[in-house]
Amino acid sequence: MRFASLGSGSAGNSLVVKVHHTTLMLDCGFGLKETLSRLGRLSVDPSTLTGIVITHEHDDHAGGVFKLAAKYNIPVWLTYGTLKMVSRYMPNQHDIQLNVVDSHTPFAINDIRVQPYPVPHDAREPIQCVFTDGNHQLGVLTDVGRSTPHIEDQLSGCKALVLECNHDASMLQAGPYSWSLKQRVGGDLGHLENSDSANILSKLDNSQLQHIVAAHLSAKNNTPKLAQMALAKVLGCEEDWIGVADQMIGFDWRVIS
Repeated sequence: MRFASLGSGSAGNSLVVKVHHTTLMLDCGFGLKETLSRLGRLSVDPSTLTGIVITHEHDDHAGGVFKLAAKYNIPVWLTYGTLKMVSRYMPNQHDIQLNVVDSHTPFAINDIRVQPYPVPHDAREPIQCVFTDGNHQLGVLTDVGRSTPHIEDQLSGCKALVLECNHDASMLQAGPYSWSLKQRVGGDLGHLENSDSANILSKLDNSQLQHIVAAHLSAKNNTPKLAQMALAKVLGCEEDWIGVADQMIGFDWRVIS
């Protein structure tokens, strides 16, 4: 199993997971031209994409999905709530295969089994996912305001984690956002603060962890160093062992063994 990121942050998000001949994309918040450029950087031919899974309807996650899916005939998986909210992105006429999933029920896409799980976020029916090939587990958690026991149960024991570290509380409060936006970002349906992410990590079984990447960092309310410090303290590792997903370049392929 391999995974890589096209980019992560408020300007657009997309993750790619590959097992054998199956290549899945989790979200696509970039325009078509930009998406193709970023896929090229990872040596991914868009015509080889097996499917796209959408976590929720916000622009930075779903805005580019349907132009890509329509152009390359890529099936899409999403919850019913998300489906109700993404009509504005869809071409007027399309034959995209739309697969509605339950937020608790696993589903298989060729070589990859996807376990969705619900998360608290200000969207209609948001999910995050754990991907597995039967031997390796990649857990993804972004766009969530707070943890739940179910989230921690889903992520425990994974060999790789992509974990949101959206903001630093002090930087958010002192930063340029309006008061209402600060409340939204820092609220229970917003995004994870560095210490919240560290607290989640501390509750997991990390005995098999090979990779961890801090993701969805705010450009104005966080720094890679602060995110790395928070997670490294929990794991007792060097700060530079903690990967960071960049808005412009994401991160290159990582292999789970």
